[in-house]
Amino acid sequence: MTTDTGDNGVVRYSGLRQCASVDQSDRKVPINLRQSGPTPVGLLISTRVRKSPYWHLSMEAGCWRATVYNRVYHPRGYVRPEDGGAMAEYDALVNHVTLWNVAVERQIQVKGPDAEKFVNHVITRDATRIAPMRGKYVILCNEDGGVLNDPVLLRVADDEFWFSLADSDIEMWLRGVNLGLHCNVGIAEIDVAPVQIQGPKSEALMVDLFGERVRDIPYYGLMEGQVNGRDVIVSQTGFTGEKGYEIYLGDATLYAEDLWYGVLEAGERHQLLVTAPAHHRRIAAGILSWGQDLDQETLPFQCNLGYQVPRRKQADYVGKRALEAARRAVEASAPPFRNVLVGIVFGGRPVTDYANDFWLISSSAGDDHVGYVTSPWFSPELETNIALAYVPWEMRDVGTGLRVHLPPEYAERPGEPVDGEIVEVPFRPSVNPNIREVARSRGRDSVD
Repeated sequence: MTTDTGDNGVVRYSGLRQCASVDQSDRKVPINLRQSGPTPVGLLISTRVRKSPYWHLSMEAGCWRATVYNRVYHPRGYVRPEDGGAMAEYDALVNHVTLWNVAVERQIQVKGPDAEKFVNHVITRDATRIAPMRGKYVILCNEDGGVLNDPVLLRVADDEFWFSLADSDIEMWLRGVNLGLHCNVGIAEIDVAPVQIQGPKSEALMVDLFGERVRDIPYYGLMEGQVNGRDVIVSQTGFTGEKGYEIYLGDATLYAEDLWYGVLEAGERHQLLVTAPAHHRRIAAGILSWGQDLDQETLPFQCNLGYQVPRRKQADYVGKRALEAARRAVEASAPPFRNVLVGIVFGGRPVTDYANDFWLISSSAGDDHVGYVTSPWFSPELETNIALAYVPWEMRDVGTGLRVHLPPEYAERPGEPVDGEIVEVPFRPSVNPNIREVARSRGRDSVD
């Protein structure tokens, strides 16, 4: 199935039909696989969606397009297409250093005497093993085992945690869970807004801002500091496989300019560029994007997050029974799902911008569509298109051939699919290996 266009190139929307040959019978709401292409609509800016404290600063930096993430406007492009677009932003990330407005990572605070007990009940990992001033990448699942969110969890004090959220509402769910638990905690969003400093020169920039002690922050470690007299918390984390940090500004609505301009000033000598989050690099690192690569109907074992379901955690948590049952089924080669996330490389012209649709996949031996691409991009280092994609369980093995049905702008020959192959994820090494890679290197399939 390709985008249905007439002789004049205009899309015939009435001719678009859902692809029924991709088995989504395990989902209550199927992924929309119609290939509608780059629908010509603009983003309405109104008061119904929140403008973050850095929104006007992103405009000043040249932001020309945006999306909505966590019900907040999210800048997603600064360098214009005619000047190199997203690939020019990628070059700045992998060779220099970049500043990202990621205030859309809303911070949900859980604070009180029962904070550790409560957090331990809503994440799959063991919260008791997270020391104060440390963070972890975690998942929260519903009672069916579906992934509700995959945030970075910051433990800023013995009795205080911050959920640095991916793109799904969690505050109301946390409040609802606690109606049954009755834990002695407060749960609320706080006025803390992060920016990310990402790229090989990020450490040098951060040393200029905070001094030599920045070099001692471990991966997922936290540090208190100040920028232009404003209190911040720094973590060595980020949405890339490059060296990087996040700076969490307190009272961000009041002091956004102080942080932003402080970073810009420090970044001048390091060729700092304000850019959007680099999805091409996070794909290469195997980092997932909630809503794109997974959602609340996706089990961790479907999307390379099975290691987040520990075998030794004794405490009960939301989704534990469903997840343990799912693991037993997977180990018996009878998974309770149809499709599984894999990495693929594929031909065609270089994919240099966000995909408008979930592109369809067929097997190398047949014409029926059997899967779909979630996150594609071109990797300059690997000199090929790479992507995360869902394929049937029985097609998951590395080396399996397939065909990808590309839109016209990337197809080698209009209407003809290109060859692809399933490969290992991550596609190339990261500065800091993620915990899935570490667990695999230790011969384990889960973390505590």
